[in-house]
Amino acid sequence: MAWTSQRLRYFMLRRLYDWTLSLAAKPSAPYALAAVSFAESSFFPIPPDVMLVPMMLARPDRAWFYALVCTAASVVGGVLGYMIGLLLYDSIGAWLFQLYGLTEGAESFRHAYAEYGHWVILLKGLTPIPYKLVTITSGFAGYSLFWFVVLSIVTRGARFFFIALLMTRYGPTIKGFIDRHFNAVAAGAVTAIIGGFVAFRYLF
Repeated sequence: MAWTSQRLRYFMLRRLYDWTLSLAAKPSAPYALAAVSFAESSFFPIPPDVMLVPMMLARPDRAWFYALVCTAASVVGGVLGYMIGLLLYDSIGAWLFQLYGLTEGAESFRHAYAEYGHWVILLKGLTPIPYKLVTITSGFAGYSLFWFVVLSIVTRGARFFFIALLMTRYGPTIKGFIDRHFNAVAAGAVTAIIGGFVAFRYLF
């Protein structure tokens, strides 16, 4: 049963990968990427990299544009997450953290701002720790909105434009590796996503 379930997950991820490759050829591709990037910064559990990488592989000539779209949408979505933490933490914010089982981590994370300030956003925006947890907690902690936006642009831009650099330079090699070892790559991606939530829970 476990083996069948694992095969089903890999099959679904493969379908998502192939669909995203085909999506890159459509005019709606940037809008779909922007929607995922926006949602991931405030409530959606799946990082935009899942769409970003296949789209860059399919259209390396648009990799830098996709990175820009991803960065802008992620920062705007981050502002929504910030507002949830600032104005609606007792309702929506607390519910989201409870949904992910991270309520205790959120309180510890809030206290980390007093000691580490800017480094919290800069470092966590680059790690697998879900960015929505950073944005909501930033508002909850009353962190400066101006610096939140500035540092979000820096850290999210660094992440997505670095991916664009890799895809433009090594795209064919990376695509060939993914095609040959898709199950291993998919397993690594799922592990990274789950690991980000676990890291937030146990490191704060």
